[in-house]
Amino acid sequence: MNAPLPDVPEVRVVGLPQLTSGFDLVERLDLSLHLKVHGPLKPLTGEHVAQLADEISLRGRGGAGFPFGEKLRAVAKSAIRRGVRPVIVVNGSEGEPACRKDTVLLNRAPHLVLDGALLAAEAIGARTLVVGLTRNSTEASMRQAFAERGLTDRRGRSLRARIVRTPERMVSGEASALIRAIDGGPALPPGRRTRAAESGVGGAPTLLSNAETFAQLAVAARLGPDRYGRTGLATEPGTVLLTLSGAVARPMVVEVPTGVPLRYVLQLAGAPPLPQGVLTGGYHGSWLDGVAAHDATVSRASLAALGGALGAGAVLPIGPETCPLGEALRIANWLAAETAGQCGPCKLGLPAAAGGLSDVLNGGGPAALEALREVTQAVKGRGACKHPDGSARFLASTVSTFTDDLAAHVLGGGCGRETLGVLPLPGPEGYAEKSLPSGEKLAVDWTLCQGHGLCADLVPELIRLGPDGYPALADASVPIHLRGRAQRAVRRCPALALRIEQPSAERAPRTALPTAERKALGSGRS
Repeated sequence: MNAPLPDVPEVRVVGLPQLTSGFDLVERLDLSLHLKVHGPLKPLTGEHVAQLADEISLRGRGGAGFPFGEKLRAVAKSAIRRGVRPVIVVNGSEGEPACRKDTVLLNRAPHLVLDGALLAAEAIGARTLVVGLTRNSTEASMRQAFAERGLTDRRGRSLRARIVRTPERMVSGEASALIRAIDGGPALPPGRRTRAAESGVGGAPTLLSNAETFAQLAVAARLGPDRYGRTGLATEPGTVLLTLSGAVARPMVVEVPTGVPLRYVLQLAGAPPLPQGVLTGGYHGSWLDGVAAHDATVSRASLAALGGALGAGAVLPIGPETCPLGEALRIANWLAAETAGQCGPCKLGLPAAAGGLSDVLNGGGPAALEALREVTQAVKGRGACKHPDGSARFLASTVSTFTDDLAAHVLGGGCGRETLGVLPLPGPEGYAEKSLPSGEKLAVDWTLCQGHGLCADLVPELIRLGPDGYPALADASVPIHLRGRAQRAVRRCPALALRIEQPSAERAPRTALPTAERKALGSGRS
């Protein structure tokens, strides 16, 4: 069984590093070393940033691939029209088990990501920056980076910056789910599709992109479009970050110029010489068979032309010794369990699709295959978010790629191979790591509590109601990422029975992080 990927796997580079510059020197580039490696960054106007993004063909690296320049212009125009300040959101929520590229950047090069975000904020006049995260390691790294730059959420600052922690789930990284979490709600899609450029965080126009996109912007702003364009393809200049796992000797994140043969990258990670198939774009992506994978190059256009997808940058080969349909069933079951449970296509359709694939593998014959195709088609375009669409894409690609195995299971007694479980999934305990502690405690005053239950609705992670309708936990440690919701629960308690207890001075957590004020852009000197 393939073990879950570590937060920060091995990092390799093909050619000259750009995003990973300095990784050969230290495990994490602090602000001082970051400036020595990359140099200072000068501010640009909004149109100059948009033009730069256009000239380097910068698209979002989180999966959707929307042109960054168009997104920035849309946010700026909406902010001007409405007369409000826009918001910048860095999406570092990698809830997919096969993706680690953003996590690597946030852990090892956090200031490169912040450079791009702050450049965009200065360019369009944003006064709020939010970084959405899912893991302890990324939260610790970004809080240290905030301290090194003097970024804070205090009132009166020209730029207020904060970190929001979301559960490590597939749907938590969806744009609308992250925006909902930033606004204090659950990290789930809201059930209606709205454009963040029009109405995002707090109803303000919001520029939301993933960590790699902002890091690429920071690199391009330093190099300029001409130098940046000397790497990679003319139509898709620069480098991309790929997470390689599955049937590989060494799971890794690789920075590679566009145009490099995919087979070379697979060889670098120790993949089988003749893979049975290669899943591209992650668990919302598409399969390539062995021949197509041999012919593909690392580029959005090349992968799409062969039926694959760049998507979130995950590449997962499987060898000839495992059953590809069995591997797909494991992922289909996980995708069904990741449903937000808010709409029929997700709540009902994805479990039905996974059950249909199971029926095919267990001898259901042509009728089971036809039922699988029908339910997969039925969920497309009908969900409250893109999770049903991505899951349906994965299943449809599985059926169309592994036709020989499909025929063996539908018409015969199966393919005769076991399912080895080479595609990574969370461990049996799931994503159960605890967040960073704040030192504060949430406490209930029993002489005042009347059992309204509002606190359990606002912070179910900390307080649950007992059989009698009263809180089951009298006091609970408050992690940093839940502090805001805990404070909201205190304010909204009708009986004023809830309070947050501060740590005593002798027990207060001590920080070794520097707090000197630093400029967001420029040299970084005090």
